Amino acid sequence: MAKEGIPFIGMSALATVVLAVLQLKIAALLCLAFTGFILYFFRDPERIVPTGADLITSPADGKVIEIVRDQEPYFSGDPSIRISIFMNVFNCHVNRAPIHGRIIDIRYREGRFLSANMKRAMLENEQAAILLEDPKGRKVTVVQVAGLIARRIVCWAESGDELQMGQRYGMIRFGSRLDVYLPEDTKVIVERGQYVVAGQSILGKMESA
Repeated sequence: MAKEGIPFIGMSALATVVLAVLQLKIAALLCLAFTGFILYFFRDPERIVPTGADLITSPADGKVIEIVRDQEPYFSGDPSIRISIFMNVFNCHVNRAPIHGRIIDIRYREGRFLSANMKRAMLENEQAAILLEDPKGRKVTVVQVAGLIARRIVCWAESGDELQMGQRYGMIRFGSRLDVYLPEDTKVIVERGQYVVAGQSILGKMESA
């Protein structure tokens, strides 16, 4: 279970006990069901991270909603391939590093809370971007984008940290999306509409430097 969920689970469980003591059965059952949902939402299962040179794994559980050629807008402005992954409230929301690399920079931008599967969300919503550089100097940008229900972007990593592929680095509470900007010569393996698993599903393979 992700540590971010402990306060929510504690409050919900306490409310369930109080309602049960007061013999408010229906309210207690509803609160118990909500506690179960919170436990499910903040689950943090172990993942089998693939091995192999130049691989890029998914940073999030969810559905691939877009694969396009785009400019990386946060750090370099370089031509890139953007893969957008939408997370609904039933997906695991712990985010993982897509490559082995060092965090060069982190940028946070305040914004709105539009539905995360809308194209406008990428431009207008609250978001946090990290720039990762692998040992060969190749760069990948990962962007956490808040959504309609999501109101809290969490990034545990800091600039200068070195992350292993599949390592946990943050989460977004209650539904959102992640945008991944890959080098433009990356061989993309996933397809639009495909469901992916953080730290386990392979998005693509970078050209050997």
